[in-house]
Amino acid sequence: MDTPFTAQFSHTASIDLVLRTAREQFLVSPQEEARLWIKNAKGSFERLCNTRVTVFDAALKTGQLIIMETRNKDGTWPSAQPHATKSASEEDKNFQGQPGICGLTNLGNTCFMNSALQCLSNVPQLTEYFLKNRYLEELNFCNPLGMKGEIAEAYADLVKQAWSGHHRSIVPHMFKTKVGHFASQFLGFQQHDSQELLSFLLDGLHEDLNRVKKKEYVELCDAAGRPDQEVAQEAWQNHKRRNDSVIVDTFHGLFKSTLVCPGCGNVSVTFDPFCYLSVPLPVSYKRVMEVFFVSMDPRRKPEQHRLVVPKKGKISDLCVALAKHTGVSPERMMVADVFSHRFYKIYQLEESLSSILDRDDIFIYEVSGRSAIGENSREDVVLPIYLRERTPARDYNNSYYGLMLFGHPLLVSVPRDRLSWDALYHILLYRLSRYVTRPNSDDEDDGDEKDMEDKDNIPKPGHVAVGSSQDPGPEQAGPSSGVAGRSRAPVDNSPGPSHWPQRARRKHLFTLQTVNSNGTSDRSTFNEDTHAQPYIAIDWEPEMKKRYYDEVEAEGYVKHDCVGYVLKKAPVRLQECIELFTTVETLEKENPWYCPSCKQHQLATKKLDLWMLPETLIIHLKRFSYTKFSREKLDTLVEFPIRDLDFSEFVIKPQSESAPELYKYDLIAVSNHYGGLRDGHYTTFACNKDSGQWHYFDDSSVSPVTENQIESKAAYVLFYQRQDVARRLQPQTGSSDPPATPGCSSPPNSEFMDVN
Repeated sequence: MDTPFTAQFSHTASIDLVLRTAREQFLVSPQEEARLWIKNAKGSFERLCNTRVTVFDAALKTGQLIIMETRNKDGTWPSAQPHATKSASEEDKNFQGQPGICGLTNLGNTCFMNSALQCLSNVPQLTEYFLKNRYLEELNFCNPLGMKGEIAEAYADLVKQAWSGHHRSIVPHMFKTKVGHFASQFLGFQQHDSQELLSFLLDGLHEDLNRVKKKEYVELCDAAGRPDQEVAQEAWQNHKRRNDSVIVDTFHGLFKSTLVCPGCGNVSVTFDPFCYLSVPLPVSYKRVMEVFFVSMDPRRKPEQHRLVVPKKGKISDLCVALAKHTGVSPERMMVADVFSHRFYKIYQLEESLSSILDRDDIFIYEVSGRSAIGENSREDVVLPIYLRERTPARDYNNSYYGLMLFGHPLLVSVPRDRLSWDALYHILLYRLSRYVTRPNSDDEDDGDEKDMEDKDNIPKPGHVAVGSSQDPGPEQAGPSSGVAGRSRAPVDNSPGPSHWPQRARRKHLFTLQTVNSNGTSDRSTFNEDTHAQPYIAIDWEPEMKKRYYDEVEAEGYVKHDCVGYVLKKAPVRLQECIELFTTVETLEKENPWYCPSCKQHQLATKKLDLWMLPETLIIHLKRFSYTKFSREKLDTLVEFPIRDLDFSEFVIKPQSESAPELYKYDLIAVSNHYGGLRDGHYTTFACNKDSGQWHYFDDSSVSPVTENQIESKAAYVLFYQRQDVARRLQPQTGSSDPPATPGCSSPPNSEFMDVN
């Protein structure tokens, strides 16, 4: 620290004069950035942020100690050093790399923030604005919509450190703290959206750097039949009267919005500013689903099928699609979700396919379609069958705790006139014959099967439906969803249990037991009033299962030819997304438009057109879709050009033939999102403004990449720079060699760059 000096100032002198005096006294060059601190009565230090106020307004007293601080060469402030680790500062002390090639440490789910910052940091004109300290003259400390200049200063500190060339990676702790202070949604360490943070940051920087110190009231005017040129110019001037900053200069453009009332035909035309384009992706109305088909023929293994169905279709559409592959009639199919060896849900034909998730294991069973004439009569009953094995540890009196579910459950059609335990046993033995070996004559002998004698366990066939107060559905997934339908109509006129025919019994491989829909508890009685569907469990003794049950064969399945076909999603061009953005749409019921002509809210048609584009155009691809019924991420590949993205066909403002570069853009940065809705990871591709080399920023890791690596399904936010701006900035590089432009075809070798 230099020796203090004493200076006198009047009450009306500005703090800026105090700063200039200190600079002169301590021989600080104009290029060096400096700031003032005062020591208050409590012994702590407080910054004099606003240098435009007077000594009196700053409440400085005679004898006040003022400290001037100058920024370090690595972009940090000496006062911030305690927040940095000693080892990190010593490591970077002698480091010299390419400015801008600097990682950002992940503080815990902050990859979204790092991605947005890296994109913004690689917008040349904005970064130059901060590096050359032009922001100091425009800090707006009194804007009620701003953040007292704190966000702008925090961002400036980050840019200066990243572009100092003295850091491999920096810790954006201070910036994260400031963001959380002014935007509570970003407090903590939850995962967020990089575009959300980008939107907040652009708005915050704009208000902190707004050159308009007192915003006047501006009334929005409709076109009222006037020429577009006149209305657009008026709208832009009105916008600039309240909003004038480097953010407006760099990122703001102008829409033309046309609303047409369906009632009276009134046309409303307005021109509105925008900071980025959020463009929709073409949504496919088809969905690919994978299912397993289980034939009634026991010799056939289950088949895996890949089916294309309507995205908003029904369960019946799934059966129709499978019928084309198998030749089995859709009327002879039942669809079930199998989870943990049991039926999580058995679907009805009219249910929506949206209730099935991609990760669900869907089995479609072939059942008998034979039916007799009569309203309440069916020849066959469909029974859900579970497989259980008795645990060898000890006998639990046939309770659930002594039996464990295994294998895949079955839906088996049983003729109504053969509904006896003995007949059901032989039907199941036939259905399991592919992987259950029949005992030979030496293994069989007559026996007194206790389970066969207990006729109270036999359910009387009643209304074949699932669920009751005593029979909760599996995992509470749907006690009412079940096997009511085609081959499951009421069977009211069948004989009771005591009249079911009995056959001569031999030694059985397994026993049968009625259970609840979970397969977790036996049902010794059947309450006819509940009309509960009888679920049947096949119970195996461990030795019998080991001897006669082939587990490998039971789990086997084959893939249908359709699974081998790779159903690729067709890529879409970025231009298609922009076309979709400018397409006429009808407003939703939740967001009607109030028509000033017919004096009521209307579902008007709306069309957005591009009138004027900014120097740097941010395009947000709307990959995340949120509706009342579903949430999904679209992983469609969007093909976007690295250079020469031409907007001349989309801009409706009359164009000048002499300036085609005003409508052509080159890519400079991409924010990527990998993963799904609940989790994911953000990274960045960015083109260095000085070297022209593309780099991949993955939090604190940075590596050079080639242009053919940039386009991917992960691309989420695209940054494009207008070509005339790139040419304008070229002379400012200060290099003796011709400067590189973003999107250059052959990136130079960066031997001097030190990257992770």
